[in-house]
Amino acid sequence: MMKLYFFFVSVFETYQKARLVFVQTMAELATRSSNVKCLESAGVLGLLQAVCIIFIESSSEVKENAAWAVGYIGKHSEQLAGLVVDAGTLPLLVLAFQEPEISLKQISAGALVDLAQHKPEAVVDAGAISHLVHGLENQDPKLKRSILCALSAVASARSELAEAVVAGGALPAALLHAGHDAAPVRRAAACLLRDIVKHSVDLAQLVVNTGGCGPLVELLKESTGGSRVPACMALGFIAGQSDQLAMAVIESKAITPLVEILQKKDAEDAELCAATWTLGHIAKHSPQHSLAVAVANALPRLLQLYTNPKSSGEVQARTSCALKQALQCCLHRPALETLLHSAPACILKYVLAQYAKILPNDARARRLFVTTGALKRIQEIETVPGTSLKEYINIINSCFPEEIVRYYTPGYTDSLLDRVEAYTPQIPELFTDRVPSDCQSEMSIEKRN
Repeated sequence: MMKLYFFFVSVFETYQKARLVFVQTMAELATRSSNVKCLESAGVLGLLQAVCIIFIESSSEVKENAAWAVGYIGKHSEQLAGLVVDAGTLPLLVLAFQEPEISLKQISAGALVDLAQHKPEAVVDAGAISHLVHGLENQDPKLKRSILCALSAVASARSELAEAVVAGGALPAALLHAGHDAAPVRRAAACLLRDIVKHSVDLAQLVVNTGGCGPLVELLKESTGGSRVPACMALGFIAGQSDQLAMAVIESKAITPLVEILQKKDAEDAELCAATWTLGHIAKHSPQHSLAVAVANALPRLLQLYTNPKSSGEVQARTSCALKQALQCCLHRPALETLLHSAPACILKYVLAQYAKILPNDARARRLFVTTGALKRIQEIETVPGTSLKEYINIINSCFPEEIVRYYTPGYTDSLLDRVEAYTPQIPELFTDRVPSDCQSEMSIEKRN
């Protein structure tokens, strides 16, 4: 009897080992995209159904490898993700996520991330959101990061799914984890907030009302950790939704750290592009919004990045767009004056367009335009008739007396000197035979004395 018992135990252990080897092999093959076609030709759907059976009654180690295999297969393409979902693996992944083993939770959450990239609706339909949010109560940083990434992948897809994530309670948790001790967790929280606010003014307003700007601004001040880029983009999406939300970003004191990012010598292109893009979205709404960006001395730095030959094409494109957005609303004369003397023609026309709005109605601005050398500067600009640049210069010149404009036109002083040289003096006769009356009176006084 004992021999029979040990025989069945041996058979069961062999069966368990065989299942483990099977799912380990599946997971390893699925990690490489080059094996995808082989998996498809081998009948992935049938293999996935076998994995589902393994999920139901297996050891944690087998389940972990099965979860790895499911995630790795599904992440390669939407088609394979669809096969994974159709095989019924999502509910099993959600069940595996609820089990107590931390490693199984982490791997299941990672598989949900991979599937959510292609099939976010299916993840929501499987009831994963509430379990994921609840899982954030676990103190493991790796698990927190995976959960936040899964929620972010769902929220990123479209507005309705972002609303489902928020309805599941993810927003307060994301704001809380934006201040977590672990940098990867903070970054994942910033990505989740970014993927929520980008969809609509209502979602952005909800994040602002919940106190979202403060934690995002704090993330801008970090020197390491990779949180600055998603935090920048989250604030940019918020500011871009409406002028009121842009003002909320301004009031959260976001502009100063954004400009500081632009001034960092070691800033990466992604950081420069994100900060530039956000400043443009803040400034584009009104003169008041643009003023907040201008007084922070952002425009000269943006121009430096745009004209720097070492700047990448992406950085130059972003800074050009941000400058145009800011300048189209800017009525702050000192900021315009700085750019007037250094901007290339493609940016200069936006500067002159603003002067063409200011000068006709502001006598003091016209006086300063002359005394600071601005009027002289625009006469030196080479233009082509019929262009917007030429039209703006004509409008500005019409705000001043013609003789003043001529005086500052290049070559005018030389023409005056030429006229001096060619001029024939017309001198009146000072001394004639007749003594002038004033001299006669002086002579008579002397004689009396």
